Amino acid sequence: MSIVLMSDRRVAAIPVRECGDPLADVRASAVLQVDRRRADPAGAYARLRQGVLDRLLRARSRLPDGMRLLVVEGYRPPSLQRQYFEAYADALRRHHPGWAPERVREAASRYVSPPEVAPHSAGAAVDLTLVDERGVEVDMGTPVNANPEESDDACYTAAANISPAARAMRDLLGTALTDAGLINYPTEWWHWSFGDRYWALRTGQPAALYGPVDLP
Repeated sequence: MSIVLMSDRRVAAIPVRECGDPLADVRASAVLQVDRRRADPAGAYARLRQGVLDRLLRARSRLPDGMRLLVVEGYRPPSLQRQYFEAYADALRRHHPGWAPERVREAASRYVSPPEVAPHSAGAAVDLTLVDERGVEVDMGTPVNANPEESDDACYTAAANISPAARAMRDLLGTALTDAGLINYPTEWWHWSFGDRYWALRTGQPAALYGPVDLP
């Protein structure tokens, strides 16, 4: 099955009908663990639209005893999203000087969304993983945010080059989040979203619920 990337024109063509859900602070939840590896002074990393947070809480309730969600990064300001995208695109250009600009953009979008359609900048996406009862991350086949080059594409959700144990953990995570109404970006097992343009395209919705937003 072919993967629709964030750079696909069909994603950008989806209109946004902003519903106005606020950016909620995940840290206020008593049952979701928040990692600090992407922490910023404003606490943007720990914010999500309320509708996304509600679905994460629903997913958490579907996990077996001893397993918890670890939120790594939620909201990402548009300026930071652009910085991430351009840095990765620049690295690809250096490694592949013969690539046309459109090919660079497409390859970069496997790992970082183009800023104009980025779910993180809408507060609609969350990067997360699973931890055990001690708070230790379980083996998911790659670390969170491993790019395609360093992981030999094992960062793809359906990658075949991971262990059976890691596959079982990805399936466990995916089942809980899918049942709660979120969708996965297939090149990043850790990236899940609701209400953004990519979600609307994948689920056949006429419009996205969330567009780019700034922290109040």
